[in-house]
Amino acid sequence: MTEAPIEPGIVIVSAGLRTPSSTRLLADEIGAAGVGALAAAGRSAQIRTIELREHAHAIADALLTGFPAGALRSAVDDVASADALVVVSPTFSASYSGLFKSFFDLFEAGALSDVPTILAATGGTERHSLVLEHALRPLLVYLGASPVRTAVYAATSDFGGEGAGRLRARIERAAAELAAAIARSGFLDRRQPDAYDDVVPFEELLREGDPGGRRP
Repeated sequence: MTEAPIEPGIVIVSAGLRTPSSTRLLADEIGAAGVGALAAAGRSAQIRTIELREHAHAIADALLTGFPAGALRSAVDDVASADALVVVSPTFSASYSGLFKSFFDLFEAGALSDVPTILAATGGTERHSLVLEHALRPLLVYLGASPVRTAVYAATSDFGGEGAGRLRARIERAAAELAAAIARSGFLDRRQPDAYDDVVPFEELLREGDPGGRRP
């Protein structure tokens, strides 16, 4: 019987502070576009969205104790094992939010090695769009991620009128780049079991060959 193809896991990290929020809205639109871009290439994807506001207290605790626990631990593990990421932060004081930075402070340098990533941010006006290049991109590259070339910034005016068309075009371009990056990333190779995972340790082989345990 032919096995079903393995689906890449796309993890969306949204750092919006309110419900509903424009940050989550943008995250959902990018995620849907990513699924659509993969579908156009004949692939499907598993999506998981992490709302950082739901882990705010646990993130503060983890920074104090040195390790995440509970649901936050699962969120960190999901991000670390993702085949692709979409990260979205509101813009505060010309940079990412403190909640967004605190979450990614839980990862060591290189922890997101070569993970294809879409960078995105929301803000009141277009003037803050450089947050993508001077804040988000350096942070994710430091963690080892591989951000796609097109980043997505959405000002308040981009969620309606003429701006909506430009935003949609940018989202679709970033999604197409993410789908191509997933195809190049070799995630299928990473998902296959290691041929040496089931190798019996040498010490156990010795015990099997010497039931009396006389070998040193």
